Amino acid sequence: MQDYVLRLEQAGMSDVHRVGGKNASLGEMISQLSEVGVKVPGGFATTAEAYRDFLKQDGLADRIEQALVSLDVNDTRALTDAGRQIRQWIMETSFPAKLDQQIDAAYAEMADGHEIAVAVRSSATAEDLPDASFAGQQETFLNIRGLEQIKQAIREVFASLYNDRAISYRAHRGYRHSEVALSAGIQRMVRSETGASGVMFSLDTESGFQQVVFITAAYGLGETVVQGAVNPDEFYVYKPTLNMGVPAILRRTLGSKAIKMIYSGKGSTADAVEVVDVAREDRNRFCIADAEVEELARIAVTIEKHYGRPMDIEWAKDGDDGELYIVQARPETVRSQSNSAQIERYLLKEKGKVLVEGRSIGHRIGAGPVRVVSSLDQMHDVQAGDVLVTDMTDPDWEPVMKRASAIITNRGGRTCHAAIIARELGIPAIVGCGDATAKLNDGQLVTVSCAEGDTGRAYEGKLAFEHQTNSVGAMPALPFDIMMNVGNPDRAFDFQSLPNAGVGLARLEFIINRMIGVHPKALLNFDQQSRDMKQTIERRIAGYASPVDFYVDKLVEGISTLAAAFYPKKVIVRMSDFKSNEYGHLIGGERYEPVEENPMLGFRGAARYISESFRDCFELECRALKRVRDEMCLTNVEIMVPFVRTVGEACQVVELLAENGLKRGENGLRVIMMCEIPSNALLADKFLEYFDGFSIGSNDLTQLTLGLDRDSGIIAHLFDERNDAVKRLLEMAIVACRKADKYIGICGQGPSDHPDLARWLMEQGINSVSLNPDSVLDTWFFLANEQS
Repeated sequence: MQDYVLRLEQAGMSDVHRVGGKNASLGEMISQLSEVGVKVPGGFATTAEAYRDFLKQDGLADRIEQALVSLDVNDTRALTDAGRQIRQWIMETSFPAKLDQQIDAAYAEMADGHEIAVAVRSSATAEDLPDASFAGQQETFLNIRGLEQIKQAIREVFASLYNDRAISYRAHRGYRHSEVALSAGIQRMVRSETGASGVMFSLDTESGFQQVVFITAAYGLGETVVQGAVNPDEFYVYKPTLNMGVPAILRRTLGSKAIKMIYSGKGSTADAVEVVDVAREDRNRFCIADAEVEELARIAVTIEKHYGRPMDIEWAKDGDDGELYIVQARPETVRSQSNSAQIERYLLKEKGKVLVEGRSIGHRIGAGPVRVVSSLDQMHDVQAGDVLVTDMTDPDWEPVMKRASAIITNRGGRTCHAAIIARELGIPAIVGCGDATAKLNDGQLVTVSCAEGDTGRAYEGKLAFEHQTNSVGAMPALPFDIMMNVGNPDRAFDFQSLPNAGVGLARLEFIINRMIGVHPKALLNFDQQSRDMKQTIERRIAGYASPVDFYVDKLVEGISTLAAAFYPKKVIVRMSDFKSNEYGHLIGGERYEPVEENPMLGFRGAARYISESFRDCFELECRALKRVRDEMCLTNVEIMVPFVRTVGEACQVVELLAENGLKRGENGLRVIMMCEIPSNALLADKFLEYFDGFSIGSNDLTQLTLGLDRDSGIIAHLFDERNDAVKRLLEMAIVACRKADKYIGICGQGPSDHPDLARWLMEQGINSVSLNPDSVLDTWFFLANEQS
C-alpha cells in the first residue's frame, strides 16, 4: 500500500522531497528537539506522492501544464484567469480512494475519539531552500473541525499551489511548475486565541546581525502577524548574555495590536475564524512577559543551533496551559544570504516634508509617483516605478511588487510575509503607517526613505539620494583606531558591520530625544502634572510599570542595544548634554528649564549634573548605566562626562558617579572626560587626576577658542577646526594624555569633515579618531593612502 500519509514524528529533514520543507522541519523538531524543551504540536502530513497521484486523476496534470505553458506571468490579468481556472479544476477533482482511506485512519488515530481543532498548512517540496523563501505562497486554514472539513481544507491547500502569487513566484525564480509538489500538514491547534502568537528570527531581519533574536508578538492566532494585519509588539534579545543567564532583552517596542483572530466556533474553511477588536487596556501593555520573551529566544537559539543556520520561526502561546509552542520553522533566506564583504549604503542628500511614517523594511530609498490600490482588482494598474500604497500588503501582491520602486502600507509588522518578500526583492517598504492610503494621493511624487533607522518616512517630492557600494574585505592597517559616533540605537546593528574599533561617542541625548521624548523632571513629578499633560505622558509610557521606570528602561534599552551591537569593543557613552532650550522642547520641559540668552554657554554638562535642581535626573542616567554594566554584563560600556568647566566640577561629578555605583576602576569601568573647553587643555594634567583619559570635542573647542557661535550662519565661514590656535590646544591635550599614559581620542565633527585633520591627529599620536559612520570608509582609505 502506498504511503500517502506520515505522522509528523515519522518525518525529518531527509524527507523534504516527501512532505515539503515545513512538515519535514516540524517532524525534525518533534523527534530531535522535544527533549531539550522545544514543544511542537503533533499531527500528520500527506505526501508529495499523494499529491502527484491526485493530479493524475482525470488528466488534471496535463490540463494544468497546457494552461501554463504559454502563460506570460507579467500579464496580471492572464495570470489571474489561468490561476482561477486551475484552482477550480483541483477543487472539482476527487481524492484517490487510498488517499481518502489513509486520511481517515490518520485522523482517527490523532483525534482518539475526541472532536479536536486542527490547523491545515501547506508545505511545498521546493520550499525553504537557501535561495528562496516561498513566504506565504500557499494557504493555511485554522480551527478546522471534523473529517470532511479537513479534507476540504486539504484540497484547498493543494489548489493554493496555483495561487497567482505562487505561479508568478516560481516563474520568476526559474522553477518548473511540475517539479514542485505539495504536502498538507494537519497539526493540532494551539489555543493562542486566548494567548498570543507571532514570528521570530534568529537574526536581525534588517541588518543581518546574527547575535540577536528578533521576536514579534500579538494577541490571538498568528495569522494576523504573518499576514501583516496587525502591528505587533517587537523585542530584541541578545544571544551571548541570554546564554549567561542574565537579563538579555535589548529593545521593546509596543505595537498597537488593535485586532486579534479567534475561533468562530464553526470549524469550516470558509468561516472557522473571525477577527475582533482588542480591548484598549490590552493594547497598552505588552502581550507577553519578559520571561516569555527570553524563553522564546532560548528556543530560537536551540532551533538555530540544531539546523546550523539562521531560522524564521512561528510560535504560539496556549492561553489554556500557558505553554509556548513552535508551529513552523524554516531557514531565513534573505539576510543570511547577503555578502558581508560588501556594504551597501543609501544616503538621503536633502530633506523634505514628511507625509507619513511607519516601520522601515530594509535600508534602501526609492522614489516615484504614488499608486493607491484598495483591492486586488486594481493591482493591474501598478506601473513600473510606482510607489505602491495599500492598506495591507500581503503575498497576493507579489506579482506586481517587483514593479514598484517602494511600498507603503497602513498595517503590518516587520515579520509579515509581505515584508519578507519586499526584502527578498530589494524593495524599500514602510509598513504600519496607519493612514497612508488617506494621506497619499494617486500620481503624487514621493521619496520613500528606509535609510534613517527603524522609522521609515515618505517625503513629499523626489529628493536627491546617493547609493554607495563598498568592499570591506581587507582594510589597510592604521597606527590608531577608527571608532564611530553612533547616537541612534536604531542603526546600531547596521553600523556595526562597518570596519571599526568601537563607538567613540554614543550621545545619551539622542536616546532621550528619539526613544523617550519626555523631560525627566516631568516623569519624576508625574503626580504634579496637569490632567492633559498626564494623558500625554501616559500615552508615551504605555507598557511600562511607571513614569520613572519608563525613563530608566528606555535608557537601558538604547544603551544596551549600542553596547551589544559592538561588543566586546568599547562603547563610550556620553552623559546627556542637552542645553536648556533643547531640554525645554521635550514634553513637560518648559516648566523645568530656565530661559537663557545663550544656552550653548549656560546650564549644561557637569554643572547641570551636580546642581540640586537636576541631580535626581542625573541619578536616573546613572541607574540605567549601572544596570547595563552590572546586571546585563555589558561591561564594554564606558562613561564620558561632557563640558567640565573647572577641576572642582571634575572632582564633584566623579564623586557623584561613585555614589551612584559607577566608581572608576570597579568592574573595569573607565570614566572619560570630554575635552572641549580651552581650560581642559590648558590644565590637562589637573583634570586627568580625576579621569581615565580625554575625548576631544572639536566643535565646542573650536567655538570657545575662536570666540564664535557655531550655530551662527553669519560667521560660519570662520569656523575651522584646523585653525592653528585650535591645533595648539589639541596638541597640548594629546601630549598630556600620552605623558600620563591615559586614553586620548577625538569624537568631534572635525576629522569627519576634514581627512587632513585626521591625518594630522594621526601624526600627533592620538589613540583613536571617532568618525560619523558615513565618513568611516572614505577617511580610512584616505589615511591609508597618505601612509603609503
